[in-house]
Amino acid sequence: MSTIGFLINPSKLTEHTEALVMAEQAIAALVSRAHPVLVNAEAALLVHREALAVSETDLGERADLLVVLGGDGTILHGARIAAGRIPVLGVRLGGFGFLAEVNLEDLPRTVDRIASGAYEVEERMMLQADVERDGILLERFIGLNDVVVTKSGVARVLGLKASVNDELLASYPADGLILSTPTGSTAYSLSAGGPIVHPRVEVIIITPISPHTFNARSIIVSRDDRVTIELTAAQDARLTVDGQVGYPIMAGDRVLVARADVTTKLVRLARTSFYGILRAKLGWGGR
Repeated sequence: MSTIGFLINPSKLTEHTEALVMAEQAIAALVSRAHPVLVNAEAALLVHREALAVSETDLGERADLLVVLGGDGTILHGARIAAGRIPVLGVRLGGFGFLAEVNLEDLPRTVDRIASGAYEVEERMMLQADVERDGILLERFIGLNDVVVTKSGVARVLGLKASVNDELLASYPADGLILSTPTGSTAYSLSAGGPIVHPRVEVIIITPISPHTFNARSIIVSRDDRVTIELTAAQDARLTVDGQVGYPIMAGDRVLVARADVTTKLVRLARTSFYGILRAKLGWGGR
């Protein structure tokens, strides 16, 4: 019998009483069937299931499916925990919810389907970002949405150089640079003027943030390309992955971004159209 893990944003449970009730009902329904269940430790206390509490690392290693309750930020966090191994079901608790598959009120009715395996899995491309200094790998990150290099604090405009497969693409005087997956094309990249790309079109999108030049535009490169970002002046910057994981970047550092070997596996319960989601979320089609 498969083990179902719950990754629940504890702040959402305290903000929304109905979220607490729905989470308790879903977990109780599985436990009543003697179905193995794990819950992240912070939320297990709130739903009165301390015996099921495990670390987030254990969730990624021991669960066979991860149910994530929260906004897109929580789902992105869950995607990194589960990357390459187990499918993720996103449950929307307020917010915009591009990544969520079901709304909170649908969760109790969804339990039977996920317990029986009556769902499909859609794989999404992820990015890997390596930070190098003097040819030495300092850190490696993976993300579902984007990898962003931005100003650190109140630093002046950054001088950035982007290369594709070691060939110079462009130099940007800008507030930063976004490298996005198709999934992340509707997130920070979109707000910075980048294109919307269907998730099945596996590419890397390069979008400058507030460029101080009129000829800087987004560009889409192959999923098999490797993009290198370097600071061209003695400045400090910051690397951010999925808007959550941060790392300081110094002059001379190189950020190498490429398609990750792992993917995010999203649980799909209905044949939801990507274009339908765009119409609903972005208000397209109205007068």
